[in-house]
Amino acid sequence: MGTAVQYRYITTDKEILSSEPIIKGTRTSVRTIVELWRLGYAPEEIPIHLPHLTLAQIFEALSYYSDNQAEINDYIERNRFPREMMHPLVRDM
Repeated sequence: MGTAVQYRYITTDKEILSSEPIIKGTRTSVRTIVELWRLGYAPEEIPIHLPHLTLAQIFEALSYYSDNQAEINDYIERNRFPREMMHPLVRDM
């Protein structure tokens, strides 16, 4: 039987992003941090773009992602901008 993992900085709130995992005290989703990381930003660089977050919050979001990849990947897919709706100049980059 698995043990529930407690996260210091990660929470959900039905009033914020329909209960998508976020950083406590913010509206910043774990998905947002994961997408920046996937774009090639080092964890240490992410607070430059999201200055309201600490490095500890960034690393915990990535840890949460590591433990819950299917869940976060589903949020990423659901929030992806449809390619057919993109302007051709952007789509063909």
